[in-house]
Amino acid sequence: MGLKLKERGAASIQRLTSDIETWIDREVAGCEFKDERLGRRFCKLLGQIGSDMGQSIPQICRDWANTKAAYRFFSNERVNEADILRGHFEATRGRVTEAEGPILVLHDTTEFSFKREKPDLIGFTGKTAGRTQCGVLMHSSLAVTTEGLPFGLTAIKFWTRKKFKGTTALKRKVNPTRVPIEHKESIRWLENLRQSTDLLAAPGRCVHIGDRESDIYELFCLAEEVGTHFLVRTCVDRLAGDGNHTIADEVDEITIKGLHRIEVKDSNGDSDEALLEIRFCKLRVLPPIGKQKKYPALNLTVIHAQERGMPKRRKKIEWKLLTNLPVKSRKDTIEKLEWYAMRWKIEVFHKILKSGCKAEESKLRTAERLVNLIAVFCIVSWRVFWMTMLNRSTPNAPPQMAMTEIEIKLLDHLVKDRNGDSTRRKTLSHYVVKVARLGGYLARASDPPPGNIVIWRGLSKLTDIELGAAIGTKIYA
Repeated sequence: MGLKLKERGAASIQRLTSDIETWIDREVAGCEFKDERLGRRFCKLLGQIGSDMGQSIPQICRDWANTKAAYRFFSNERVNEADILRGHFEATRGRVTEAEGPILVLHDTTEFSFKREKPDLIGFTGKTAGRTQCGVLMHSSLAVTTEGLPFGLTAIKFWTRKKFKGTTALKRKVNPTRVPIEHKESIRWLENLRQSTDLLAAPGRCVHIGDRESDIYELFCLAEEVGTHFLVRTCVDRLAGDGNHTIADEVDEITIKGLHRIEVKDSNGDSDEALLEIRFCKLRVLPPIGKQKKYPALNLTVIHAQERGMPKRRKKIEWKLLTNLPVKSRKDTIEKLEWYAMRWKIEVFHKILKSGCKAEESKLRTAERLVNLIAVFCIVSWRVFWMTMLNRSTPNAPPQMAMTEIEIKLLDHLVKDRNGDSTRRKTLSHYVVKVARLGGYLARASDPPPGNIVIWRGLSKLTDIELGAAIGTKIYA
């Protein structure tokens, strides 16, 4: 009898482990490591980090043998971030292929700063408050729908600086517009655009979105070359038309094409309303003077949205966007403004990396090891973000879309339905709220949808309960 119970218990644990790792299997299916053992170790680490988000490696691994194996994995010369993320990139392409409509590819750069006694082992990111920062820079590209649902990463580039030189001092010696793009850090924008476009294999559906740092003429030319679209916030007043005036000169002459009201938050976090004056026009944009022999002039559309009046407790809204998308009406313009507003989603993704995974608290000693760890964090952070936004964009979807059967059963047992819930159809939103309640979400009628913080807390707690249930007597019944 004892043997049979033991066999039943082992089978239950195996089934449970298989269920828990369903999302992991999907994200690592396309990975190709140089050694099969490295692939197995990566799957195990991804599951451990995903279930104990924000904890240190020793806390996640729980014993010295597993901790040592994790350190060896991150320091292995045969492992790099491309190997770790290859499967996730393939899974992202699969999700994009199954979806319909435009895909917004959001691009942005963030910094990971670390305190080290020997910073030369990591490198430098820049200067903050007069102090040189030791750390790693990451330029990431995230594919989302026009409703903000993140399908996954499409490209990532990591780098450090051997020595940091202030950009202001550098500009006194060299005109940056005369330096070839291949010799500048800005090349990362072009590399990620090309990699993302090649990965998704649907250039006509993609709209690459970036902030003012992406206002790079070479980027516009590359987008035209590969047949994809871009929508960037411009900060350079480029030459336009025949070269005797600038973009700003033409925009000043455009009449207001319409008004648009949006809801915003002031400095106190209170809701406010802004009335935007909308202008747009198509014009001929010229390359920088020093590069006019290398790059052609482009026919682009400029969109100018400026708030009417002066708000009291926040900055005045003014966006100047440049795009190669067709814009022919006020409706088209508002659509492009809403797409650009989605750029904030990649900032949220970076926040999950830093606040949820606590990437900057890692004690790994070299840049190579830190980059491998951050690459794993990227997959875990995407999953939390995906579940949070899936609840908002597709609340009536079946719960199996994001959760396993064992998770659904445990949530039904652990988090009791409130009045009226038991008679309603059990949707994805129903179970995501239960996960959030495990993480401290109160789920009052007036509360907004659960955010990333309560989701990652709830998932961590749910995983602990799952593992505990695997060795409990009830799960064998």
